[in-house]
Amino acid sequence: MQVLDQQSSRRGFLQLAGAMGAAAAFAGTVSACAPGSSTTTGASGAAGGAKADGTITAAISYELGTNGYDPMTTSSALTIAANWHVMEGLTEVDPASREVYAALAKELPKATGTSVDIALRDGAVFHNGSAVTADDVVFSIERVLDPANKSLYRQFIPFIKGVAKKDEKTVTLTLAYPSALLAARLAVVKIVPKAVVTADAKAFDAKPIGTGPWKLTDNGATSKQVTFERNDAYTGSKKARAKAMKWQIIPDASTRTNAVQSKSVQAIDSVPYLSIDQLKTTSQVDSVQGFGLLFAMFNNSAGNPFATKENRQAFFYAIDMAKVVQTAMLGQASPATSFVQEGHPQYVKAKTVYSHDAAKATAMFKATGLTKLRLLCTDHDWVKKCTPLIQESLKAAGLEVEFTEKKSADVYNTIDGKPEAFDVVIAPGDPSVFGNDLDLLMRWWYAGDVWTDTRMHWKGSAAYTQVQSLLDAGLQASDEAKAKESWASLIDLIADEIPLYPLFHRKTPTAYDKASLVDFKPIPLTGLSFVGVASTK
Repeated sequence: MQVLDQQSSRRGFLQLAGAMGAAAAFAGTVSACAPGSSTTTGASGAAGGAKADGTITAAISYELGTNGYDPMTTSSALTIAANWHVMEGLTEVDPASREVYAALAKELPKATGTSVDIALRDGAVFHNGSAVTADDVVFSIERVLDPANKSLYRQFIPFIKGVAKKDEKTVTLTLAYPSALLAARLAVVKIVPKAVVTADAKAFDAKPIGTGPWKLTDNGATSKQVTFERNDAYTGSKKARAKAMKWQIIPDASTRTNAVQSKSVQAIDSVPYLSIDQLKTTSQVDSVQGFGLLFAMFNNSAGNPFATKENRQAFFYAIDMAKVVQTAMLGQASPATSFVQEGHPQYVKAKTVYSHDAAKATAMFKATGLTKLRLLCTDHDWVKKCTPLIQESLKAAGLEVEFTEKKSADVYNTIDGKPEAFDVVIAPGDPSVFGNDLDLLMRWWYAGDVWTDTRMHWKGSAAYTQVQSLLDAGLQASDEAKAKESWASLIDLIADEIPLYPLFHRKTPTAYDKASLVDFKPIPLTGLSFVGVASTK
């Protein structure tokens, strides 16, 4: 999957970004075409047929990344999906419903001031049997906050100044300011056993010990199969409903498709679009609209033609996105009408929506004098179906297009810190694997230096400064209603400036055996979630 690229170290961050790209940053290597989507039908299976000693089987499309499972640094879609089952934060975000719930915290915390006490769930123990203490929580949060650790999650909790032990089962957070997003953001920090991590961090990275409903028993590094067993000591609200779980690592789309067709696995992620109709004869196939997107990122550096906003806007007006979605994506996406997809809790239609207008684009390019551009694109299967149509639209608007296609990691290696290397990048991305609020999704691209400075060369502009002010205002809002005011302004500002902006938001197709999986729900993210799921096998 690639979760978005980001930073356990600068190198790790870039790998994740590539991965993110690679997974459509978590969007993923889905073959490029798909017939009309099927809507999610909800829970599958019959509860009466569930077996307490059952086994859940699946095939996942992404391989183990270059880093491991440590939740402070992991950047792979596979490891992040595994950690949904193995690790817990004080709070968690349900991968299917996207609802925030109390996990290791006894109840959802609220920031009414700059000091917040959080009590731990009664009876919580790590997989090795040791009790979860306030010391473990302090250690887990501090190692994410420590700049020396270069955790990619640090950027999502800028309002946490510090954490201290109040008693054995309570910690106190010190905040720079109260934020309505406190509960949601705490989910990005997983609580780990201090004694285990400090004794052997590499061993923990390879085989983490958490407090979740599942224990990891094989990390898949050599077996190509990630296995789990039920954590019978789990005391939370999301108990494992089967005894064992096995995920085969199958990047090859046809092999993965055959696995679910033959019933050798009960579910697969990243269904190839062209295989959807075929799979519907043997499996349930649901496509869930998510945030995962294909974006255009411009070189905003001085001297580049796309430092001129009119050229960025003309680029978007030039593209026949309806044709791209229907022809290349076979309806498995929605053209962007805002930074977030319609249906997102903070969706507001942007004042500027880039409907196809070739005549307008041509006139705008003529006015600025732009006649050619260098287009650098990633080589994901489904992206490769889109880029010829994008080129076709740009050429119809009078531009000469120099097209280059590279693997995701190579795209970023080509452009990072090299403003002379490109004009426009087309790539996938999806930071919603970390959380679903608009601030987090925007902060991913528009706040950190990796994207704003190293890549799009937009940092320091007047628009950049405005965006930072609005991000800060939204994050510091005391309630969501006030935050939404800042977010609505952000949506309009980003849609007008478009230093990087979505072309469309993808749907995520999942195939599964509805008869043998009980209460399984496809998710709008790359990967699979079996939290709260049972098996009849």
